[in-house]
Amino acid sequence: MPQSREYTVGWICAVQDEFMAACRMLDQEISGPKAIHEKENNAYALGRIHDHYVVIGCLPAGIYGISSATAVAKDMIRAFPSIRFALMVGIGGGAPTPERDIRLGDVVVSQPHGTLGGVVQFDLGKRLPGGQFQRTGHLNAPPTELLGVLQEMERQYNDPRSPDRIAENMKRMDDLPLFRRPKKDRLFPATYRHPGGTSCDTTCEGKELRRPARATKRATTVHYGIIASSNSVVKDAGIRDKLARDPSLNVLCFEMEAAGLMNDVPCLVVRGICDYSDSHKNDDWQKYAALVAAAYARELLRIVRPSGITRMRNWTGRL
Repeated sequence: MPQSREYTVGWICAVQDEFMAACRMLDQEISGPKAIHEKENNAYALGRIHDHYVVIGCLPAGIYGISSATAVAKDMIRAFPSIRFALMVGIGGGAPTPERDIRLGDVVVSQPHGTLGGVVQFDLGKRLPGGQFQRTGHLNAPPTELLGVLQEMERQYNDPRSPDRIAENMKRMDDLPLFRRPKKDRLFPATYRHPGGTSCDTTCEGKELRRPARATKRATTVHYGIIASSNSVVKDAGIRDKLARDPSLNVLCFEMEAAGLMNDVPCLVVRGICDYSDSHKNDDWQKYAALVAAAYARELLRIVRPSGITRMRNWTGRL
């Protein structure tokens, strides 16, 4: 049985669907103590993915947000002192624009853009006279070793001669019908608000935007760029479009945990798109989006070399 010092990769989830999908990506699940330190409340799933020993941790049930993610990451690093980086893997709200055709079931991966490191906490800053908002603080970029792997991931996945390994990874949950791809992917005009009270199937039918079918045969489309993080859920298409079209941001998706990790542990964020961050937000795509994000993360770990991980610095004692 591997010792705690042999685990080099942390995998953090926020909700149960993400945790289930992550555990299905393990090649081998390894029995281990449920709590590592006597003062720690986290429960972990331990196992191996390809050549890496991985610790999968999930935020406490019903407790979300930036501070909760920070606490889980810090405890994980202390319990497993050889972890070199973390993957924050789960669901997020998409921010499509005419230039970026983001759809439900796509994957968004944090990657530096301009002066931003890949994740921005858009609700942290100063409220200035005249209604302007000045963002403050800076979040670190993922480690350069992982950014190099992203280039190889993109090259292989966009080459039609390469097998679709993300689709192969998704088959690991074929026995669970609730994790299959939903049939309806509907994007509504930003000015059209959901009437409320009933589902979009009965009140919003025929109001969606018409979009051409995609030509790709891949299981998902992967986008690389800025992920917006905050302590609140975005359900406003106006806010979504403002941040997505801001040339200094170019936000691709929204989520609620990543900002709590980036400055405490080297981290890459992977989000499966489950809604469009508007008033029509619902849970229909959450399980599938959690699965496709986990399938991408498993493929990432196939490409990451163990020798590259050992060159990363040890973060024990820096938290």
